[in-house]
Amino acid sequence: MGRAEVRKAQQQRGARRAPSGHGEGKGSAGERSGIRRFFTWKTVLGTVFGGILLLMAALTVLYFSVDEPSDPNKLAIQQSNTYKWSDGTVMARVGETNRSIVPIDKIPEDVRTAFIAIENKSFYKDRGIDVMGLARGLFNTATGKGKAGGSTITQQYVKNYYLTQDQSATRKLRELVISLKVDQRLEKNDILAGYLNTNFYGRNAYGIQAAAQAYYGVDADKLTLEQGAYLAAVIQAPSQYDWATAGPNGKKLVMIRFNAVLDNMVEMGKLDEAKRKTVVFQEPVKPRPTPGMDGQKGYLVQAAEVELNRQDITDAEIAAGGWEITLTIDKKKQDALEKAVQEELESKLDRKDTKNRPQDQSVQAGATSVDPKTGAIVAMYGGTGLADKDRSNALREDYQPGSTFKPVVLASALEIGATTQGGKPITPNTLYDGTSKRPVVGSKIPFNPQNQDDKDFGKEITVQEATNYSVNSVYAQMIVDVKPVNVKKTALALGMRAREGWPEDKPAMSLGTMSANTVEMAAVYATLDNHGKKVTPTIIKTAAHKDREYKPAAPIGSQAVSRETADTVTKVLTGVVNEGSGSKVKSSAYEAAGKTGTTESNVAGWFTGYTPELVTVVAMFGEEPGTHKQVTLTGTAGGGRAGGSSFPAEIWKTYTLAALKGAKTGEFDLSEAEMGAPQAPSRTFSPSPTPSPSPTPTPSPSSSSPPASSPTPTKSATKSPDPTKSATKSPDPTKSATKSPDPTVKPPDPPLFPQNPER
Repeated sequence: MGRAEVRKAQQQRGARRAPSGHGEGKGSAGERSGIRRFFTWKTVLGTVFGGILLLMAALTVLYFSVDEPSDPNKLAIQQSNTYKWSDGTVMARVGETNRSIVPIDKIPEDVRTAFIAIENKSFYKDRGIDVMGLARGLFNTATGKGKAGGSTITQQYVKNYYLTQDQSATRKLRELVISLKVDQRLEKNDILAGYLNTNFYGRNAYGIQAAAQAYYGVDADKLTLEQGAYLAAVIQAPSQYDWATAGPNGKKLVMIRFNAVLDNMVEMGKLDEAKRKTVVFQEPVKPRPTPGMDGQKGYLVQAAEVELNRQDITDAEIAAGGWEITLTIDKKKQDALEKAVQEELESKLDRKDTKNRPQDQSVQAGATSVDPKTGAIVAMYGGTGLADKDRSNALREDYQPGSTFKPVVLASALEIGATTQGGKPITPNTLYDGTSKRPVVGSKIPFNPQNQDDKDFGKEITVQEATNYSVNSVYAQMIVDVKPVNVKKTALALGMRAREGWPEDKPAMSLGTMSANTVEMAAVYATLDNHGKKVTPTIIKTAAHKDREYKPAAPIGSQAVSRETADTVTKVLTGVVNEGSGSKVKSSAYEAAGKTGTTESNVAGWFTGYTPELVTVVAMFGEEPGTHKQVTLTGTAGGGRAGGSSFPAEIWKTYTLAALKGAKTGEFDLSEAEMGAPQAPSRTFSPSPTPSPSPTPTPSPSSSSPPASSPTPTKSATKSPDPTKSATKSPDPTKSATKSPDPTVKPPDPPLFPQNPER
């Protein structure tokens, strides 16, 4: 049998065996055979090459259909921004072009290389676009790792000089095509010079020359490698990375980029490894104010820019100009606030006498005043001026609010219907143990805070009295009863912002141990003033731009807490003003509610108060000049401790009287306040009065010490029945198993300037 016959016989045998296997083999083989016939290597290659040809054809059409612009765009030509007072009169014009074009040979080679190292290492080799970088950027966007990056220096120059900052696909395609054409037409050094001269560096500086002056006070040709590396790092996020104003996270991020610049230069062979080890960060100089930003104007503009940022309007878009912004700031109230700070604080300080009045150099003040009915910020104080203090004290978030947070704990207790450890509802008339250093009950975390001056307020004190005199031991136990997690929810609902390190599971939160700024605390108290409807303070009334729409958030929102809760807290806080630590602000000209606060070590003092018409937060901070280290305020103006009831309360009263002068003031509508059933303590609480304060400039006693003119707290400002005259009730057995102290023994008189701060 020949070979052909053998092969044929084998094929016939294989064909006869194929039908076995329940008929599945034939179908499967048939299917595989069909798929293989369809997806042959020829069809796959044909499809790939066809796709490539179509893409090339599309890119070719796109390349010839997109022309390189002959003129720069509007954003490359700096405009001014106009800021107006609430009445429409001009407050300031900001943003005139701060740019001086310098040729490439005026920019040190190390500085040029620093930008290339962090932005586009292949700059001198690519054709204007980086295909791998673009693919990486698109992948990051698709996988949620950030916006599309991968832009070359050429692309960034094209975007800055010819196009806009928007992130649309159309703009990106135009950017790619124009970048290819620009790369063909211009020398690389010309492109690099254009890029360095059009970048926005922050501090209203456009271009490397303006940036060199703004950050280091030198011309561009005098920049060192260290300085250039920082400028290359800062352009990614100028407002966040500016060393003078950056928070801890911003400083950390910019240092990561600073070191990446240097490491990449080593990798590129442009910096010797040994020299790299000697390069250290050089801190920029203090920012200088822009003309027209004198006094409080610069701080008001800062606050407006922060609000614009929250609406996703970038620093670069703001600095590019063209905005007309009307603020909510009432010029008369603004003048009144500035005058109050000058009269009640600055005039009593001697900032030049470093020997005899060292603390005066460290005093910083900030304030925010809000209309609770509209959410409008009507006045704001940021500091003595941008030349002295470039960061607004009204917006700073690095200090704790202290006991001004306690009303939030009470609001949370009322809102959720919390009870004491003994099962009694928490109301303003509920009895608590006011013993100093009393360990809290029911917490996994031990906590036994000391009251002001280690003062005992008795085994049984009402919540109203504890609020009047800011009794730490009571509020430490109350937050355990309410649960810190619930208090945090209430704080966020009222207007505070959660930050890293918020002590949500710790009883110490009751003493205001988180960070906050004056705007946040104004939001909390304005919401209480507005019967529980959420108030989000705003400083922008209107903002108009030809090419950008501004959509402000609604300043008045839904019910954050019930009206009953809000009105009850307000009624309690009127007691603080009428009979407690805030009595210094009491006046027949208005009805007021408020709370004092003094933080640990007396590094900050707060007074947050409100009338039916106005909510104002005044704060003082101790900040060591040059180092930004938090230091004590004790000794301010040659006196003792400067707590919330001293200078902040005095500023508050002077400002409020002036701001409401001529206006018809009303009384709080607290018809829905619920004070709870009166409870009679086993003894009458009667703190000894504080000695009269020394004449000005000596500040008043701490915010938690009973004022000299105050009656005993049993005569509550809320006009609830005197608990000592009520039917006797057994004390809560969970409060203490020990024998009650002799009711005839009074707590010791507090010193004029106690050393243990209210928290």
